[in-house]
Amino acid sequence: MKKCVIIPDSFKGTISSIEICQLIKSKVLEYYPNCNVVTIPVADGGEGTVDSFLAAIKGERISVKVSDPYKESLLCDYALIGDIAVIEMAQAAGLPLVTGRENPAVTTTYGVGELIKHAILNGCKEIIIGLGGSCTNDGGTGMAAALGTRFFDDNGEEFIPTGISLNKIKHIDISYTKELLKGCKITAMCDIDNPMFGENGAAYVFSPQKGADENMVKLLDQNLRILSEQIYKDLGICVSDLPGSGAAGATGAGIAAFLGGELKSGIQIILDLIHFEEVLKDADIVFTGEGKIDGQSLRGKVVIGVSERASKQGVPVVAVVGDIADDASAAYDRGVSAIFSINRLAIPYDKARLRSKQDLSATINDIMRFVKFCGNRK
Repeated sequence: MKKCVIIPDSFKGTISSIEICQLIKSKVLEYYPNCNVVTIPVADGGEGTVDSFLAAIKGERISVKVSDPYKESLLCDYALIGDIAVIEMAQAAGLPLVTGRENPAVTTTYGVGELIKHAILNGCKEIIIGLGGSCTNDGGTGMAAALGTRFFDDNGEEFIPTGISLNKIKHIDISYTKELLKGCKITAMCDIDNPMFGENGAAYVFSPQKGADENMVKLLDQNLRILSEQIYKDLGICVSDLPGSGAAGATGAGIAAFLGGELKSGIQIILDLIHFEEVLKDADIVFTGEGKIDGQSLRGKVVIGVSERASKQGVPVVAVVGDIADDASAAYDRGVSAIFSINRLAIPYDKARLRSKQDLSATINDIMRFVKFCGNRK
């Protein structure tokens, strides 16, 4: 084996993508010491996105003081890669920031907008925003307000909406935001296709894990409906059924409506940015993986995004995962060559996660023994 590419997602709650790359690389080099091992850790837009980009691509970490979900001061980072900024929404509006005081009715994405504004004033011509792990349900209005969008109530008074007050918006003015963002491309990493509201929307699907009870869920959903109507009335944009508009408390909708941004598969953004087709040249094998491979994976997550491109180049793809669902075999029709689970013992997840690193190492060792054996028979 002369060249190996390692490009996994994290196993959420157990192993980061950076750690997975290191573990697999060490095993490959045990069997093929002269192999050119290319490691590309991937994050899906949630926690760890900035770290993964900086580990995969040469860039600079920029630290900025912004507002947290309760408008308190917080130090956040974004990645600067040339004139491209990679922003991780979870850093400024993530669920861990409000542990013990979760309340999606009043938390704000304002700090996310401050990060974007800093990057623009820093000369960035493209902003990539990782959507994931948010504690908010404000439709991205806080983010937009930080970028100069003005929201007025029925008395003509300007205010910064949150989930509970979206229904008070009577007029939206994005003129300053449009001017600020002129010449800057905005793209959101979005790997879900939930609509803005409704039974599959932001409030019903995601707000309970952010602290919303049944009554709050209904209120938040109704307010997102009202926001959608106001966006259409003032901006002439229909975002309610846009795939991914429900991402991150409907920040997906806000990025499309207020920032003129595009919602795109996270892995496709990464593969384009690193020129993956060039990376694949002369590769003998690709290792990828995620915590669980199932029907959701087939909707454009890391394993499938990688395998579809690699298969076009004739490079075999090995997916190493935690769990394998019954419907995972469909991945073989999308370019995956083989799927292996690291779960070696029939034990509950709370125990299995504690040994995930040693189980991953042992599984890769088994795979490499087989690869080496087959290679020696040629």
